[in-house]
Amino acid sequence: MSPAEAQGVGRRRLLFGGAAAGLGAVAAVGAQFAGGRNDSPELTRTALDTSGANGAETVPFYGRHQAGVATAPQAHAAFVALDLRGGVGRERIRSWLRLLSDDAASLTQGRAALADTEPELAGNPARLTVTFGFGPGLVAAIAPHLAPPWLGPLPAFSIDALQDRWSGGDLLLQVGADDPLTLAHAQRMLLKDSRAFAVVRWIQTGFRHAYGSEAAGTTMRNLFGQVDGSANPRPGTPEFDRVVWGDTEIPAWLEGGTSMVVRRIAMNLDTWDELDRRGREEAVGRRLDNGAPLTGTAEHDEPDFDAVTPLGFRVIPEYSHMRRARPEDPRQRIYRRGYNYDAVPEPGGTISDAGQIFVAFQADVRAQFLPIQERLDKLDLLNEWTTPIGSAVFAVPPGAREGGFVGEQLFG
Repeated sequence: MSPAEAQGVGRRRLLFGGAAAGLGAVAAVGAQFAGGRNDSPELTRTALDTSGANGAETVPFYGRHQAGVATAPQAHAAFVALDLRGGVGRERIRSWLRLLSDDAASLTQGRAALADTEPELAGNPARLTVTFGFGPGLVAAIAPHLAPPWLGPLPAFSIDALQDRWSGGDLLLQVGADDPLTLAHAQRMLLKDSRAFAVVRWIQTGFRHAYGSEAAGTTMRNLFGQVDGSANPRPGTPEFDRVVWGDTEIPAWLEGGTSMVVRRIAMNLDTWDELDRRGREEAVGRRLDNGAPLTGTAEHDEPDFDAVTPLGFRVIPEYSHMRRARPEDPRQRIYRRGYNYDAVPEPGGTISDAGQIFVAFQADVRAQFLPIQERLDKLDLLNEWTTPIGSAVFAVPPGAREGGFVGEQLFG
């Protein structure tokens, strides 16, 4: 038996042992291991917007913070990681970032990029945003003295099965929009801008509910059917600002900036199908119908982790994902802004290759993200159905001033 197999057996033995063995999630796991659009040309874009579409809606590009963090998540996103070409130094990087910023500023406002050969595709921005994240290599090439101590690969976790094709990168472009055609066009324009400076390392595309299919502000669901992100701080509140943009106790690496963790998490939907509803809810700690804690009735009810059943078991099990993710220290909070993915499965294998592009923003990765991840690594029943296969950390610069470019502060 390999060390990894031995570790997995040890975790299952811990989870299945003692009083917990009678609970639905553990019992189920044990069983599992045992065996209307109008296309009339007369309608203008304005008319479509007034009838419910949002193609003309824009999000400002310039500002103190970059868009795409506090922005309400769009229906579609692409995460594009690039590696610097050999010989591309500080001054050429400055030119590249200015070019990217200028074109992103135009595209997000519904204007064609500088060398746009399909300008008609830029006319409906649909809340397009472009968010820049700087990897270790890029910061080292520009301003190594400004590199935050947390900028680098995360520590190895026992649950990881990381693949190079989904990990690392010198520059990340998070591109989001409510229209996939707008998104594809913007991605292509930004990659054309990058050809002389960098090569694509990886691209991950994700989705949420289509625009208009849910009420604004509805918490997303992942492909396990769970309401995902209920504990997020709400943008526009002091708590969100503290968590994401930092404060005097946990400051951001640059004023107006933040950090970004991107993890590709494979979700084993095929074996999840074998788990009954009670088991699924115990594994998460929340009801599937509305996302309420198992001790509450509404999504945002405060969970009671001390509540017990008539038999003396915890209503919200110690191994549940919500219990493991909930910090004792209120400083250990993050803002999740993830997306689902559903790729083509390998021939002859499982019937699905799906999961989540987990995205977390926080002022300091080491102070906020890592303690949560360490608890999940040690004991989280959801680990039986989820496997991180990609990981990257990026420093997110402040927003750009009008006439400037993203990352300008690093050039002094």
